[in-house]
Amino acid sequence: MNAAHYRQLLFYGLPGLPLAMLGLPLYVYLPSFYAQSLGLSLTVVGMALLAARGLDVLTDPLIGWLNDKVHSRLGRRKLFMLLGTPLLLVGLEYLLRPTGKVDGFYLFFWSFITYMGWTLVSIPWQAWGAEMTRDYHGKSALSASREGFAILGTVVVISLPFLTGSPEAATTLGTLANLLWFLLPLSLLPALVWLVERRQERRFAPLRKVGNILSAHPAIRQLLPAYFINSLANALPATLFILFVTHVLQTSEQVGVLLMVYFLSGVLGLPLWLWLAKRLDKSRAWALALILSVAAFAFVPFLGAGDAGWFMVICAVSGLALGADVALPASMQADIAQQMQHQGNPNTGLLFGLWGLLTKLALALAVGIAFPLLDWAGFVQDATTQTRTTLWGMALLYAGLPVLLKSWVIWRMWHFPFSEVDFRDYWEMSYANALYSAYPSALHRERVQQHED
Repeated sequence: MNAAHYRQLLFYGLPGLPLAMLGLPLYVYLPSFYAQSLGLSLTVVGMALLAARGLDVLTDPLIGWLNDKVHSRLGRRKLFMLLGTPLLLVGLEYLLRPTGKVDGFYLFFWSFITYMGWTLVSIPWQAWGAEMTRDYHGKSALSASREGFAILGTVVVISLPFLTGSPEAATTLGTLANLLWFLLPLSLLPALVWLVERRQERRFAPLRKVGNILSAHPAIRQLLPAYFINSLANALPATLFILFVTHVLQTSEQVGVLLMVYFLSGVLGLPLWLWLAKRLDKSRAWALALILSVAAFAFVPFLGAGDAGWFMVICAVSGLALGADVALPASMQADIAQQMQHQGNPNTGLLFGLWGLLTKLALALAVGIAFPLLDWAGFVQDATTQTRTTLWGMALLYAGLPVLLKSWVIWRMWHFPFSEVDFRDYWEMSYANALYSAYPSALHRERVQQHED
């Protein structure tokens, strides 16, 4: 690999760091900040964020579809990323450092603006990575670069309360706003200036036929359900992590350290999964990572108060699997998108818009499953101790249900009917068909010449 290849990986993956820094603050810190520090009722905060996130889920495929449709001299991916950046920064400024009259509409409006800017940047960015190279394992490297920087961005956010020396949400969110005003433009600049965007033909799916995208490639029906179920399996422990550490392990002061161990293990594990993907193929390398995660999570229901040391080991082992969990499915999606594009169906943006929709739907569904079941099990938020039944139910939701869901994904991915050879043959077949339809006599002469030689 030459210097240009590593420069491409660096410039493409770098925006993942500031974009990932938005995840925990917007989903974890923001609701309590508006409720506790700004005095909004929990009902108002919940309804405002539910409305904003509901619209955000719907805009992902729409933005993806529009991004495939629009063309410009700058490049369609670059254009949308440039439009989304100021929108995202302005939305974050008003959302993280609120001014004036702060009510439910204020929270809804600026949350929606922030989510819209985030989508305008992230969906084209992911689609661009799928189009940047035709190399089967090169797409894995690009996905790994993107997700590796994303994990590092998450670690930076986790570290902010320690770096600022204040546990106050207002201080953390204000510091984050300051960082993003510099980090987001600086991280996007090298990609927008020095990376080349491939020109695409002017063809796209009409909006009324967007549903047909699910049958446009046989691998889509295999990959998207597995990705959604695995996202749900990941969203459940993410939703319950703080509650589990606080009430089951009773070591709430260890939350930051445990999260850091988990995410740093994810970065360290990335090279291993890329190496295995080259030898076993992407789907089976992903399946092995899921097996490792399941093996670690199987011990979680047996933990109790004071077992933070054992849980740290589980975080380290399951964290190693994180790199494959975030990089390899996206790389497989890129393979599918590129072959569809070569067949004259260039809807990469739409595919990654659906990808984003499934991710956000899984997060919403995890909350909708976990919290009502915890309530049914007798969980009391303000109680210092919970019943044995409640703690057991929390452990099963945190680890038991994800183990079952991931076991199904392991089975599906171990029997995934497409490998590197299949994708290469499929690519060559589609190329041959396209060439024959355009120049049948030329292709015939080429085959005759090969036979004579």
